[in-house]
Amino acid sequence: MQNKDKCIAIFKTFMKIGAFTFGGGYAMLPMIERSMVQQKKWITEEEMTDMVAISEATPGPIMVNLATFVGSKIAGVPGAIMATLGVIVPSFCAITIIAMCMRQISDMMLVKYAFVGIRAAVLVLVVKAIGVVYRGCNKSVFAYIIMGLALLLVAFFNANAIMVLIIAAILGIVYSKPWKGEDK
Repeated sequence: MQNKDKCIAIFKTFMKIGAFTFGGGYAMLPMIERSMVQQKKWITEEEMTDMVAISEATPGPIMVNLATFVGSKIAGVPGAIMATLGVIVPSFCAITIIAMCMRQISDMMLVKYAFVGIRAAVLVLVVKAIGVVYRGCNKSVFAYIIMGLALLLVAFFNANAIMVLIIAAILGIVYSKPWKGEDK
C-alpha cells in the first residue's frame, strides 16, 4: 500500500472511531485496539499498550495523542496528521452542532433520559479499556504493587495523577536497573 493510500486509510479509520465512539478517549481504546491490532494489524498489542501509556503521560487528550502516535508509527508525519485530523473532525463537528442547540434541548426529558443510557454505556467502554491496557501490562508482583499504590494514592488520597505517573516511571527504572546492563 502506498503512503498516500495508507494515509487515506488511516484518516478513514480514525474518523470512524471518532464518529462512532462516545465517552472520550478511554472509551475509544477498545475500538482502536480491535481496529489497529486485531483487524488491520498495523501495530502489535505491546505497541498499543506502550502508546496508551505514553499518550496518558503526555499533555493533551489521550485520544488525540494516541492517534498521533499510531499514525506516526504507520505512515510517519503524514500518517500522524491524518490520524489526528480523523479523530478530531467528528468531535469538532458534533460539539459545534450541540453547542448551537444546547439551550433548546437541554431541558427536554428525552435528552436527559438519553444521557442516563449513554453514561451507563460509557462506563462499560471504560472498563473494557482497562482490560485492553491490563492485557498488555507486566504481571509481576512489582507491577501489581505499583498499580495498587497508584490506585490508592489517586483514588483515595487525591494525589496528583501526573506525579504518580512520574514516580511510577522512576520506580520502574530503579527496579529494572537498566544502567547495570541487564536490559536494553
